[in-house]
Amino acid sequence: MSNGVGGALDQEASLCGPGVAEFAQGRVVGGVQCEGQGLVVPSRFAGEDGLLADGFGTCEWVKKGEPLCLIGDSGTGKSHLLIGLGTAAAVEGHRVRYALAAKLVNELVEAADEKQLSKTIARYGRVDLLCIDELGYLELDRRGVEMLFQVLTEREEKKSVAIASNESFGGWTKTFTDPRLCAAIVDRLTFNGAIIETGTESYRLAQTKAKQQQAKK
Repeated sequence: MSNGVGGALDQEASLCGPGVAEFAQGRVVGGVQCEGQGLVVPSRFAGEDGLLADGFGTCEWVKKGEPLCLIGDSGTGKSHLLIGLGTAAAVEGHRVRYALAAKLVNELVEAADEKQLSKTIARYGRVDLLCIDELGYLELDRRGVEMLFQVLTEREEKKSVAIASNESFGGWTKTFTDPRLCAAIVDRLTFNGAIIETGTESYRLAQTKAKQQQAKK
């Protein structure tokens, strides 16, 4: 990370603000740098100027409250990019919250049991950018999904949500088993938003193979 910023945040539902450049258990995003007005990203995600296309690196989408979906197979850089975008937004002074999908749903269920659901939803509604990672890996609790829908509705067209998923939208019924609720969630996460497809080729696997080949030389 450039700009000399720091300050680790934990992985589950953590806030970050001005001057914070790393989160997800203190994991610094390799290959993602905040330089000037843009986010420098790995070449496979970048435009000719080295910045993420369509203004995402400059956080214009966060300012406008637009959603963003990162869709691709495991190892293709979704979480890397999600955390990098969240980091860039935090450096720009936006309030950012990052959570794994399953743990967010569990938090909402626990809040409901403790009669704290309204406060929890309001807290998630106040941040400028909510980053939800690993959406699609696990079937989520139906009750918790209904509460997640409330969070998304609270933020709709006002505050940005960015998600990373290994499933295309057609496969989301494995995670959200109620078809109508699934369709409504997809609608909330795509309306006036953008979709970045990270592809099918595992970057981690490619890196491992490259290192093995290098070691043989």
